[in-house]
Amino acid sequence: MLLKKEEGEELLRAAREAIGHYFKFKEEPSILKSVDLDRYQEPRGVFITLRKEKQLRGCIGFPLPMFPLGKAVVKAAISAAFEDPRFPPLSEEEFGKVEIELSVLTVPEKIDVKDASEYLEKIKIGRDGLIIKYGGNSGLLLPQVPEEQGWRVEEYLDGICMKAGLAPGTWKEKGVTLESFQAQIFEEKK
Repeated sequence: MLLKKEEGEELLRAAREAIGHYFKFKEEPSILKSVDLDRYQEPRGVFITLRKEKQLRGCIGFPLPMFPLGKAVVKAAISAAFEDPRFPPLSEEEFGKVEIELSVLTVPEKIDVKDASEYLEKIKIGRDGLIIKYGGNSGLLLPQVPEEQGWRVEEYLDGICMKAGLAPGTWKEKGVTLESFQAQIFEEKK
């Protein structure tokens, strides 16, 4: 189910309020002042991306619909701000400079192919996010990543391999599972 622009903006406000609440109380808020999260009960996969001066500052989420949408946004926002292992926890000073992006995901579906070369035809840049699974490793890239990087499909496939800690080209191996999903993306406007 697609969200309206106003709903996306409301969920972005919820993400910002949740991070602000965490700075004060060091806990996830049970209710928010600006948003009635009870309106967002459908379980959805989400990712929250934080950027400071257009540079990645945190990105965490849930690829599967594990939580009601409102709760997933709150949890992902706090995790992206304080628990992304690639970055130190967000400081209050940085918080005012960070822009929040929300990606609301469709349920990932396996891309069925007889030969790995078929991936090049089935994956569409800008539409498909990817999840790769192979030999105990897994990785996820949101659909906006290959666009931001200027990648073609083969570069995207190599990129998802590297995100999973695999060598570029591993996507061609037997036993690799690739899943695709789409995302509705909302960004704060400064």
